[in-house]
Amino acid sequence: MSQRPVFLALSSAVLFGLGTPLSKLLLKDLPPVVLAGLLYAGAFLGLTVYVAGARIFLGKPRGPRPPLRGGDWLWLAGASAAGGVLAPICLLFGLSKISGYAASLLLNLEGVATALIAVSLFKEQAGRRVWAALAAMTAAGVLLSWDPGRGRFTLAGSLLIIAAMAAWGLDNNFTRNISDKDPVQIARIKGFIAGAFSLSLAVLLGGTLPWGRPLVYGLFLGAVSYGASLVLYIKALRGLGAFRAGAVFSVAPFVGALGSLLVLPESASWTLIPGALAMAFGVALIVRERHAHRHLHDTATHAHLHIHRDGHHGHEHAREASEPHAHEHTHNPVDHSHIHRPDIHHRHLH
Repeated sequence: MSQRPVFLALSSAVLFGLGTPLSKLLLKDLPPVVLAGLLYAGAFLGLTVYVAGARIFLGKPRGPRPPLRGGDWLWLAGASAAGGVLAPICLLFGLSKISGYAASLLLNLEGVATALIAVSLFKEQAGRRVWAALAAMTAAGVLLSWDPGRGRFTLAGSLLIIAAMAAWGLDNNFTRNISDKDPVQIARIKGFIAGAFSLSLAVLLGGTLPWGRPLVYGLFLGAVSYGASLVLYIKALRGLGAFRAGAVFSVAPFVGALGSLLVLPESASWTLIPGALAMAFGVALIVRERHAHRHLHDTATHAHLHIHRDGHHGHEHAREASEPHAHEHTHNPVDHSHIHRPDIHHRHLH
């Protein structure tokens, strides 16, 4: 079983986690709503430059990706509203009320929210090993935030960040349902919608858009910490499902806490080491998961990027096709048993 989706989720967590203390620094010069808009505008602009660069330097589109269509747009609209508008505004208002270290640790709740929504609303399978992994990572976050002397930790700020984590939990599950589509297209649309909404809201509230270094820094941080991170996370969702991807993404608060120690005037606690060990244990449980049972694949017709040696795409082509490639194809019923995760081909009930 490939561990590439786990690596993608970890990479996404590192990029996003580092964005928290850096956002805290930018809040000295930018109001929360303005910064939220710049971060997502930066994600849109950064990915747009990436797509244009691929066309110019490679002389062709990045690859054959199935477009969004039909009900995909409803899932994207819900994900954009929850994760692109509500979540970052709540996060940045919360950041203005508590320390960057404490805020980074509260990001751990995104994995919990994602997992609970995945199991309760979307009926995603989760065995004891994955629940244990999530418990270990959540315990690590609690352990790391145990020191009562760790800066400001107000109720209002904490509730705002918890609301942001719940909104991102919804976003992750909505996005999971379209994760077989082009991740760059999804991230660009979310970045454009969220950035335009937040910047427009900031202007309506009497704010002014910054110029100079704060503008550049905000856009660049958004391109990396939101744009690139989101593309990697969507790819991880395709192979892991929302529960497991969310659990691995729980590494983000630990990365954010380390980043806070480096860029903010905050000191480390002895709890950092056992917390890190607990998080490493949680990731190891997911990496070593071996879920297998006999299951039936019903007839299905859809379009997504695929290869023909994965055991689920045995159809033929009129002429030789390069891999990976995307086109509409039909899966015939298959009854078999093998090790799998709740990826786009294994979202069956148990």
